[in-house]
Amino acid sequence: MQPKPTTPLVSQHVSHRNVWMIAAPLMVSNVSVPLLGIVDTAVVGQLPGAQNIGAVGIGALVISLIYWIFGFLRMGTGGLTAQALGAHQQTEVRAVFGRAVIVACAIGLAIVVLQWPLTMAALTIIKPSANVRDLAETYVTIRIWGAPAALANFAVLGWLLGLRKTRSVLWLQLYMNGTNIILDVLFVLQFGWGVEGVAIATLIAEVSAMGVGFAIVRHHARHLGGEWDFQRVVDWPRIRTLMSLNRDLFIRTLCLEAAFVGFTSVGARMGDNVLAANLVLLQFLSFVSYALDGFADAANTLVGASVGARDRARFWQSVRITTLWAAVFSLGFTLIYWATGSAIIALITVDPTVRATAENYLVYIVVLPIVAIWGFELDGVFIGATRGTDLRNAMLISTIAYGLALWFLVPVYGNSGLWISLLLLFVLRAATLVVRLPAIDRSLTTPPQ
Repeated sequence: MQPKPTTPLVSQHVSHRNVWMIAAPLMVSNVSVPLLGIVDTAVVGQLPGAQNIGAVGIGALVISLIYWIFGFLRMGTGGLTAQALGAHQQTEVRAVFGRAVIVACAIGLAIVVLQWPLTMAALTIIKPSANVRDLAETYVTIRIWGAPAALANFAVLGWLLGLRKTRSVLWLQLYMNGTNIILDVLFVLQFGWGVEGVAIATLIAEVSAMGVGFAIVRHHARHLGGEWDFQRVVDWPRIRTLMSLNRDLFIRTLCLEAAFVGFTSVGARMGDNVLAANLVLLQFLSFVSYALDGFADAANTLVGASVGARDRARFWQSVRITTLWAAVFSLGFTLIYWATGSAIIALITVDPTVRATAENYLVYIVVLPIVAIWGFELDGVFIGATRGTDLRNAMLISTIAYGLALWFLVPVYGNSGLWISLLLLFVLRAATLVVRLPAIDRSLTTPPQ
């Protein structure tokens, strides 16, 4: 058994400064992701016709559907790393990363092998028009070769988050997304490669970022203590714990992805202009979710360390302070979108019909931040506590209710019904998790078995 260090590896107290030291770099880092999506959309938006925006949006959604189903590689790795760190088990901290990378590479290779049926299934579900479908298929066929690197990057980011190495996360994300943006502009606007250029830019950025990420991990491992122990990495009881958590997070993420696929699919059946307008507005949601995920990630890290140390007071401090700042920022986003939403739409697309359609539904994006923030924040809390079963059950209930809302509201209210259903999904995500908070509290006051 590894002795505990005399100096704590993590702070025993949670303050506003602690939260900001974690959240601030993560917010900058996370915002670079939707900024990339906005640049992707804006670059192809300079090309004539709505089909280019639709193709990149659909193609990116298909890749997200495939990749983010395995988002547990980031979420679960972060929670388990933070708990091992809180328990002062440095060798286990290293082993968590090893297990995650092995699983990531295996899944990534399987995705490459199965790329054709996965792509066809996703496009069949979404059912875009023929013009959009052909371009979207080209985009996915290029991007999917980066699956092993993309999933390995999930493991790297989760491990660094668990260690609170948020500056490293920031630099890695800025490198990957900055490279992507530069290549986007070069390949599309200079070389004229269109949708294919956007896909090639992202593929190059993801593969190169994997190499940079592994170098960062090696650097931090040198200062961590402990050792790389392959037998511990492949220890079956720990693998079983990892797979149990990953199974629940997999189902949770699958439900969330199904909800957004359903949203896009229903919108696509309303025509290319409605589809393009909804995809433009989803860039607003993407920006909010990634920015506010900085606080959710801070909650993940701080709650994980609290649970690892079985410190009830620190747990509730983590929940209260991260939630307070997340709520403040969500209100700020609502005010910004209310004041500048139309101008942002005009920057993203030059198509007058798409602009007008998007502005008709802007009100839903204005209220969305103050509705969605509670689900984002509670996700971070429950992932840090590795309460995968609670996350799975909450998302299953919310997704079923969302499907029923689509069934009843869309035929009556059209695209407005679609957006109202999405808002309901976020409300239910929060409500079904908040009732399970006392269970985490009880686990911290019960002596370990």
